[in-house]
Amino acid sequence: MTLLTENRIDRTFQRLRNKKEKALIPYIMAGDPSLEMTEKFVLALETGGADLVEIGVPFTDPLADGPVIQKAAGRGLKNKTTLSGIFQTVKRLREQTEIPIILMSYYNPIFRYGEERFLAHARQSGVDGVIIPDLPAGESHSWESFAKKENIKTIFLLAPTSSESRIKKVAGASSGFIYYVALTGITGAKLTIGKEIEKRIKKIRKHSSLPVAVGFGISNPREAREISRNADGIIVGSAIVKRIEEDTHPSVCSSLTNFIRSLKKSLLK
Repeated sequence: MTLLTENRIDRTFQRLRNKKEKALIPYIMAGDPSLEMTEKFVLALETGGADLVEIGVPFTDPLADGPVIQKAAGRGLKNKTTLSGIFQTVKRLREQTEIPIILMSYYNPIFRYGEERFLAHARQSGVDGVIIPDLPAGESHSWESFAKKENIKTIFLLAPTSSESRIKKVAGASSGFIYYVALTGITGAKLTIGKEIEKRIKKIRKHSSLPVAVGFGISNPREAREISRNADGIIVGSAIVKRIEEDTHPSVCSSLTNFIRSLKKSLLK
């Protein structure tokens, strides 16, 4: 059992750093198509070689997400997915796996649930970190205080348009790792791979020793390999959610495992 003084995210990045490996972090939407399947998907992703897993909390107005993830959120809501149900799912997963689990939620569902209550239940169920796309770094002292108390990492986002002062603020407020959004605008658009990402990550590293994971737009092994050269990890969301949307066959789990395996293999080259 993980002690409260430890966190699976820190341990995982340290282990990967020691092996000179990059983290593969897939994203799925809770309750798409059901919480029972969400549980199976997490295990399938781990079997394929995922190092950490992000689980999205469905929300009615997911502004930072592209159409693929917006539709998945709609399906999750239609299936009456709740935070309580998600916590129960994570609790069941903790009987089967120690993979770090990160919840990605907009602030509104957390606010309605109650920050302190949300974080207490997150810790009790076995959640390791939280990403809140619409919570500005350094502007919610109550959240940061409660999160520290429960040993839940708060991962903030940076974009290509982030100013130097914004980078400093995020570097100071983040824990676990920093999430670098390789594109401006919504997620899942075509990713332009190039020197710009390398330059941005170097700038982030000047202000923080935390691992930097890059997301938004990665959809195949070639892109995964290219991006991972400069980052400590990659995040893959839309490409996975789209597979789940298009494949309702029971074999979807093995399809996800194979896709993740191909991405992980590319990171080891």
